[in-house]
This record gives sequence, C-alpha cells and structure tokens, in this order.
Amino acid sequence: MSSIEQAKQMAKRLRALLAQRDQEISHSTALELVANQLGYKDWNTASAKLPGEPAPETIAFERAIPILRIFDETKAREFYCGFLGFDVEFEHRFEPDLPLYMGINRAGLHLHLSEHHGDASPGATLFVPMRNIQAFNDELLGKRYGYGRPGVVQEDWGKVMEVYDPFGNRIRFCQY
Repeated sequence: MSSIEQAKQMAKRLRALLAQRDQEISHSTALELVANQLGYKDWNTASAKLPGEPAPETIAFERAIPILRIFDETKAREFYCGFLGFDVEFEHRFEPDLPLYMGINRAGLHLHLSEHHGDASPGATLFVPMRNIQAFNDELLGKRYGYGRPGVVQEDWGKVMEVYDPFGNRIRFCQY
C-alpha cells in the first residue's frame, strides 16, 4: 500500500474514532489533520510529496515463494493439505509419469512443492511470521497427526512453533 493510501486510511480511522465520541468531522478535515500530523502544511502538499505507487520501471520485489523438495506425493498431500490445511493452487507434470510440481497456499502463505531433482534440497528451514499462533497450534493438535504434535514455545523474539515435513524440511512459525 502506498504512503498516500496509508494516510487516507489514517484519516478514515480518525473520522470513525471521533464519530464514536460524537465529534463529527468531514473527510477533508480528517485529511488535513493527518497531513499536519505527518509534518505537512496541508493535504495538497502531503499528497504531492508522499510516495505513491512506484513507477513501472522501479525495481520492486513481490512476495517470495519458497520451493520445498518432496519425494512422495501422497505423504506431501497428507502433511501439507491434510495436517497443515493448505489448499492446492495448481499441479504440473510434463507428462503423467514425470515428477510433480505443485503450488499450495493457506491464509496468504504460498509454497511450491517439487519432486524435481534440481529444484531444491531437502532440509530447508522456512521462517514464517504469523498471527494467532496458539489457535493454529490448537487446530493442528486437534488433528492428532501421527508424525508430529507441535507446541508453542516463548522465545525472546516471540512465540515459535516448528513443524517438520516428511522430507526433512522445517517450517518455523513465529508470532512477534
């Protein structure tokens, strides 16, 4: 989200909070107040100087999608879809008897799973920041998965829950 859009959202929240206290203000007044809080003399100056969407030629990275090596489609589906609750986005094979390449996702986390020899090495670790880690842990424990029962551990940097897939890959979920 661009800085301009963030400022507009701030103005919207300000109006809503003031309305809860029976203090109605116009949208333009809220924009002016937010501009002042951001150090600009008025909204026109703020909207001219705040960064908008980057130009098309600007280097910008989208989300990273890790590729994890798998060796057995059935075990991968049992772990990632059955246990962790991911949905399959797509599946690809060059021919019916060739290795699987599959995209999965859950709640904004996208992973690619590959049986192809050169795509990844087993034993990877993914660090996944998240919200509501305890609810996720409770959900997983409720499934009584035979090959793992993760727990949440409080570390200095936040709550951590680790799961290990059948291929030696580790996913470290963390709530700050």
